Amino acid sequence: MNLSNLKPATGSIKSKKRIGRGTGSGRGGTSTRGHKGAGSRSGNSTKIGFEGGQMPLQRRLPKVGFKNPNRVEYVGINLDVLQALVERFNLTSIDFEALKAHGLVSKNDLVKILGRGELKAKLEVKAHAFSATAQKQIEAAGGSIVKL
Repeated sequence: MNLSNLKPATGSIKSKKRIGRGTGSGRGGTSTRGHKGAGSRSGNSTKIGFEGGQMPLQRRLPKVGFKNPNRVEYVGINLDVLQALVERFNLTSIDFEALKAHGLVSKNDLVKILGRGELKAKLEVKAHAFSATAQKQIEAAGGSIVKL
């Protein structure tokens, strides 16, 4: 086998229907459009979702839910994750750049520190938001918080 004699598998490629090329082709005359009616005329296009007069699916289903356009989405990072970072990399302060460098957040994220786990290290933590329990634990361990 070489590249000069490659070809598709037999039967995998079909020629397209040549429509409107005379009666002898078997597809002349009405050109597969049927007789009369809107669908046979030029310029015909049905709107998206039209089901031939049946109530369309998007109108049969009920309206549901609400999306708040002003919602602020935070990436939650727990204290046990911060403790693991401190133990592994000997950090004294944790800010957005440190979290980004270790792959915990991406550049457009907002960070919220959450209170799961235990923090033993004295840390200066900089984040966009803190839960009440996280704030208490950080300050109880002798650390400080800075809201960005």
